[in-house]
Formats: sequence, C-alpha cells, structure tokens
Amino acid sequence: MAGSQRLKRMADSVQRELSELIRQELKDPRLGGLVTISAVKVSPDLGYAEVYVTVMGRELGDEQSEAANKETLDVLNKASGFLRHELSRRIKTRITPRLRFHYDKTNAYGNYMFGLIAEAVKDLPPADDAKKDDE
Repeated sequence: MAGSQRLKRMADSVQRELSELIRQELKDPRLGGLVTISAVKVSPDLGYAEVYVTVMGRELGDEQSEAANKETLDVLNKASGFLRHELSRRIKTRITPRLRFHYDKTNAYGNYMFGLIAEAVKDLPPADDAKKDDE
C-alpha cells in the first residue's frame, strides 16, 4: 500500500516537472502545437516511466496528423536523455527513471466518438415533436 502511494507521488512529480521542462526547455520546432502530458506510469523499481502525451489540435485518423504525432514522439524520445538529466536536477531522488514517451489517443478517440454521436443524433426528430406524438 505504501509502495503504491510512493509510485503515485513519484508519477505526479515527474508529470509536473516534465510538463514544465517540455514547455520551457525544449525549443524544437518539430514539436508543433501544445504538448500535454496526460499520464505517467512509473515502474515499481523506479527504473522506467511511461509518459503518455497528447498534442492538442490534431484529430484521429488524419494521415498528416498521424505522421506529425509520430514526429513529435520521435523528438521527445530523442530528447529523453536531456529531459531525464534535467528531471534529476529538479527531483531529488536516488534514482531518476528512464523516460519512454507514448502517444495517448484517448482524447482524440473521444472527440471522434463525440462527432459520431452528434452525427447520429442530428437525424433524430427534435424532442418537442416526440412529446406531441405521445399526447
């Protein structure tokens, strides 16, 4: 129980510091857009941190945005050594986890599903007509 609390605190601090580092320190123009860290999962031995990122303004299923998201992940994974070094300066722990970046599709998939639902509901009759039919 105490170990899971420690992992959660470590993940929260990694997420907080990494988001600040990416925003302030990484000046690569290929990042393009607002990179947000949606989740961080730290391994029990603190050796690795799985970092899930989203890039705001890109939709699921678009060929160009898929390539741009891959390019963003490449930039972040290549900068992971620098980010880990800077993270070790900010977080005073004995072990600083290695960073592995993954694209988090949940926001884009949620927007895609919302669009599908809106398209399906568009064809339904208005709610006022349904009440009049019941009377």
